[in-house]
Formats: sequence, structure tokens, C-alpha cells
Amino acid sequence: MLLAFGQGSLAAGAVAYTFYRSFIAFAILMVPACIYPRFYERAWRQKRRRDLETQFKEAIQVMAGALGAGYSPENAVAVCSRELELLYGPREMIVKEFRYMEEQMRLNRSVEQVIQEFADRSGLEEAIRFAGIFGIAKRSGGRLAPVICHTVSVMEDQSQVKEEIRTMTASVQFEQKIMNLIPFCMILFIDFTSPGFFQVMYESFFGRLVMTVCLTVYLLALLLAYKIMDVKIL
Repeated sequence: MLLAFGQGSLAAGAVAYTFYRSFIAFAILMVPACIYPRFYERAWRQKRRRDLETQFKEAIQVMAGALGAGYSPENAVAVCSRELELLYGPREMIVKEFRYMEEQMRLNRSVEQVIQEFADRSGLEEAIRFAGIFGIAKRSGGRLAPVICHTVSVMEDQSQVKEEIRTMTASVQFEQKIMNLIPFCMILFIDFTSPGFFQVMYESFFGRLVMTVCLTVYLLALLLAYKIMDVKIL
């Protein structure tokens, strides 16, 4: 939250200096800067969700391999926990989650329950689907390993499609971030190479009005770009 507040304050200072050259404008812009941590938290949650999604895909692959090797579902969870700890380290989210599953199973809770609780707690669509299929296969008494292996194969195909979409949009998102800085760079460059060129914009009422209109158009362009780049991957 402190990092987000610092970023918001820096952005408020940059806007106030570039468009107004006024401490009063900076004080006014600090109001939305104080709200920025909420948006930062949303982006931070999305990033952690993507990280957990990637880790979970690795986890079910390990689990499918353990089931295919003849382990029981309960022992497969324990094997998966150890393999994930070697792969990601003891502090990663997925390792902590599988450790918690092990602890719950030691309290005589079923493996279906702990997997379903993880799916509900994480909110991952892949985890919810996996928990549902796992529970049905376990209760039906069928061969669990082939069902889980087929499920993992289907989820891998879906994952590849998502990664391709993210790769295709990553370069465009980076270009959009660069374009966000262009107006600031242009104004500061002209102001540095031609001192006093924008002075009338900061001293007259009409000049400040024009700069306010430009800032409004710039913010609307940012919002439009965000909406375009916010691709929903189902």
C-alpha cells in the first residue's frame, strides 16, 4: 500500500508540474492519488491470481503423475506437496495450500473436501473444474488416474490458448504504456529546449483552461486504452 501511495503521489506531482506548475494543483491531485492504492491492489491481486493459476497447473500435472504411478489420492497430495516445495520453494502460495491440505487430511477430512475448499478459496476456474471432476470420479468408484490425466490434458490445451493470447497482447500493452509517457516527454522537451514557450499556459486563466482540457482528453485516452487492453480470457 505504501508503494502504491508513493506511485500515486509521484504521478500527481508529474501531472501538476507538467500541466499546471502549481502546488495547489498538486494538493488537489493528491486526492485521487490517495485512491490509487485501491486500483493497485486490484492489479496486485490479478497478478497473484495468475501466478497461482500457473502453479496450480504444475501441481495437477504432478498429481496426475503420482496417481498414474499407483499412489492413492491422499498420498498423491503429499507427493505433490513435496515436489512443489522443491520446484517453487517453501514460501510460494501453492506450496502453502498443499501443506494445508495435508494437515486437514490428517484431521480425517476427505481429499475431495480439501481440494474443493482450495478451489472455493482460490476462485480459480481451473481449480473449480478440477475439484468437481475429481469429486465425481472419486465417488463413482471408477479408475481415477485415467480420468485425472485426461482432465489435465484438456486443461493444458486451454492453458496454451491463454498463454498465446497473453503473448500476443503483451507487446501491445507495453507499447501502450510507452505512449502514456509521450505527452509528458513532449511538453518537458519543448519546455527544456525553448524556455518560456509554455509560460502563458501556466499564468493565464485561458491557458490553464486549455491545459485542463488537454489533461481531460489525456485521461479519457488512458481509460479507453485500458478498456481495450483489458482482454478477458475465459
